[in-house]
This record gives sequence, structure tokens and C-alpha cells, in this order.
Amino acid sequence: MRGYFGIGAEGISKPMNLGALMRTAHAFGASFTFSVEAEQRIRQAYKSDTSKSAEHVPYYSWASIDEMVLPKGCDLVGIELTDDAVDLPAFKHPLNAAYVLGREKGDLSQDMLSRCAHVVKIPTRFCINVSLAGALVMYDRIICFGGYPARPMMPGGPKPQPDKARSRSDKR
Repeated sequence: MRGYFGIGAEGISKPMNLGALMRTAHAFGASFTFSVEAEQRIRQAYKSDTSKSAEHVPYYSWASIDEMVLPKGCDLVGIELTDDAVDLPAFKHPLNAAYVLGREKGDLSQDMLSRCAHVVKIPTRFCINVSLAGALVMYDRIICFGGYPARPMMPGGPKPQPDKARSRSDKR
């Protein structure tokens, strides 16, 4: 997969949610994670991050939106339920992106939304957990950039092909 991505949240207040988001980002191959204006107790996020992602994926904690510095050429993509947001299944992900999710009990701030190159919404009837929303966005990105073939027309999937180049004993 080409390009890179980071993911984080603005105003996040629950350490377990940030820890879960960090662990999931590590699993999906994120280049960095971040928080902006997070509550003080966020320092406990590492307790719920069983993959110890901060040892493998940089974590940036910015005290304000003004402090947030993204790599050159990195598009900020807000994930928010707004009327003008693009539905995630119809969104073309930028090659280099930082996805920002809103706080647990609220929305992305107007200041954050104004910095976003794109605003995307997950087509749900109401807001879902921040770490789950992050997982859906990262999964969608992997599907779009991962080189997977189009989905089959009939239920099911492609049948795994046996590896004829290796004998059964080589597979152990």
C-alpha cells in the first residue's frame, strides 16, 4: 500500500477510547496517532493499549488546534455527522491523510472543521463510539488502497488456491 495515514481525536476524554483507537491504528498500519485538546486523564490511555502501540507508532498530543502540525502534503479529514459531509462509502481517500474524530460527547469544533480538507460521515443513524468509528474509517481506507479485487457478484468469496509451488511438508 502506498501513502501514509494518521488518526486521532479532538477533545477526547476517555482513556479507554484513545487506547483502543491507538491499538486499532497500530493494527491497521497507521504512521502516527494523535490527540488535540485531550483531557488530562488521557495519559492513562496506555493502560488499555495492549499492543503498546506508542512503542511502534508515534503519538502526538497537541494542547490546541494551533499547535497541530501535520506533515507537508497531508490532508486533514474530519469524521463527523454533518449534512454536507461525504458518505464514507463514496469517499476517495487522499494518499496521505490524517483522520480526526470528534469528542465522545460532542462534535468536532468549528475551528477543526475549518482546517479539514474533507469531511466524511459514516452512514449511521446516530453517533457511534469514537474508537469504533476510527476502525471503520481505517478499514475503508485499507479496502480502497489495499489492492483488493472488486467484490464478487454472488454471496461468498473467492476460493483459496492451493500453493502448487510448495509441497505439504514445506508449509509446516
